Amino acid sequence: MKKKIVNEKPLIISYLTLRKAVGIIGTALPFVLSLGAWLIFQTGIQVSISAYYYTGMRNVFVGALCAIGVFLLSYQGYERADDIAGNLGCVFTVGVALFPTTPVNAPSSTDRIVGTFHLIFAALFFLTLIYFSLFQFTKTNPNKRPTHRKKQRNIVYKVCGYIMAGCILLILIYFLLPGETEAILDNYNLLYWLETISILAFGISWLTKGEALLKDS
Repeated sequence: MKKKIVNEKPLIISYLTLRKAVGIIGTALPFVLSLGAWLIFQTGIQVSISAYYYTGMRNVFVGALCAIGVFLLSYQGYERADDIAGNLGCVFTVGVALFPTTPVNAPSSTDRIVGTFHLIFAALFFLTLIYFSLFQFTKTNPNKRPTHRKKQRNIVYKVCGYIMAGCILLILIYFLLPGETEAILDNYNLLYWLETISILAFGISWLTKGEALLKDS
């Protein structure tokens, strides 16, 4: 009896498209939020990316995060651990969207509690992304010799992962600073820029995984 041959090409294309979609949303999000708030609502740069929840770009912010969450839920890795990471990443991403950051002006005690959950979900979300970049994306089929492009992509994954890790560390230090120092840094939108760099690194990593960058010939 002849074995049924399964054409895996459409499946491979769908996974590459999925990864590209995640990368495109991640890379575009800071620019869409900032330019949209400025051009449509005449709103300046916010103290953080999450603070755009309190601008006219709220629906874009929440919708983009939920879309990333759905894509992560659909993601299939090489091992069960990778699937679990994708599922957890979905939960964390949706948590960031549904639990808004603490508002800058006159936050209530409830606002502060919700904002704490936002920070926890955001930290776990980025830790998941760092795991993907440093450990999941760099895996190579043991039965195949890695191509030159694959080696180059691995460098990109690691650089993106380390950039995200560095930004998260700096954000943690930022929140541990005295209130006066934190207020001074807010004048330079430090948190916004650190989050933007992290999100761009995340987007580039996933665009590379989707072979939008450094594709094998």
